[in-house]
Amino acid sequence: MGKSLNEIAQLLKDKDKKVQLIYAFNGNGKTRLSREFRLLVEPKTDIDTEEIGLASKKIIYYSAFTEDLFYWDNDLENDVDIKLRIQPNSFTGWVLKEQGQDQNVIDNFQKYTNHKLTPKFDLNFTEVTFSFERGNDEHSQNIKISKGEESNFVWSVFYSLLEQVIDVLNIPDPSDRETDKLNQLEYVFIDDPVSSLDDNHLIWLAVNLADLIKMSQSNLKFVITTHNPLFYNVLYNELSRDDKRYSYKAKRDFVKHRLKKLDDGLFLLEEQTSDSPFAYHLYLKKEIEKAVESGQIKKYHFSFLRNILEKTSTFLGYDNWVDLLPLTTDGNSNSYVKRIINLSSHSKHSGDEMAELSDDDKRVLDYLLREIMSTYKFK
Repeated sequence: MGKSLNEIAQLLKDKDKKVQLIYAFNGNGKTRLSREFRLLVEPKTDIDTEEIGLASKKIIYYSAFTEDLFYWDNDLENDVDIKLRIQPNSFTGWVLKEQGQDQNVIDNFQKYTNHKLTPKFDLNFTEVTFSFERGNDEHSQNIKISKGEESNFVWSVFYSLLEQVIDVLNIPDPSDRETDKLNQLEYVFIDDPVSSLDDNHLIWLAVNLADLIKMSQSNLKFVITTHNPLFYNVLYNELSRDDKRYSYKAKRDFVKHRLKKLDDGLFLLEEQTSDSPFAYHLYLKKEIEKAVESGQIKKYHFSFLRNILEKTSTFLGYDNWVDLLPLTTDGNSNSYVKRIINLSSHSKHSGDEMAELSDDDKRVLDYLLREIMSTYKFK
């Protein structure tokens, strides 16, 4: 039975697990779920909790809302003094001003981007500028970094905060801790950190995050959501194993879920009991088969098919996913099939965004799936 996101958040809160890992497609409510969960753990009040600071927080979270704390001042008049400004908030104030973790943020950022790309904080930690070392004692000053690099930077700030939080809370006796500002913290919610990373850096990030979570000896609980199958699978592999260095026990501490958005606008949270990692391409195959069987084929199912083709072509060593498509009766490439997959999976115009497909298009999807599954021996 479908539930609202608020009800899903309550299910997560009621689950007595240290770590909950959730996979969901983009657009299935992950970011909205993070907000519902935060409001459930820490309801809004008339008291300005930002003025009280970190001591009032029961949850810290990383999501699209976290990135909103950072915004660009592009110096449109002179195009010289370009900087990333930081909105006043208790999180960055604590990790940067009070804990002096600016160098740790810089080190983490350079691990995931480029060691020559250097952030520089102002004295009050209200803005950041970026420079790029060219290797010949020259520097490109005050450059504007890409959106992906900006996401990496925001994650590096959050990760540095998380390291400090876990380190402080690992001291069992609150009176022995260096600060009492974290004593109220109960949850960490992480939604899709740095999806712009390449595979190697994404794996590294997932391994580092899993290690950090295992290090946590307090009652702090973690909820992690993602649409990235590689990030999900690496976290699954890391978190489903015990670690002799820590008290973390997978069977006791870890559970994984799948979040689905239903046709009626409600949501379903399914606990995944399989001991195998998430085979993303097989999941997409099942989703297309269910759509074909029910007659509820939508445009995005062509995106699923293209994703299967791309992964299969890479695995088999083909240069292009198009090479896997069935040929015409005269042995030539089928330009119509290629065109319909491209149009349905990469819409460029607002008129292309309609979800409904013609009956011919639906038959093509069914035909293509059966041919590809048969030709390349999918089970």
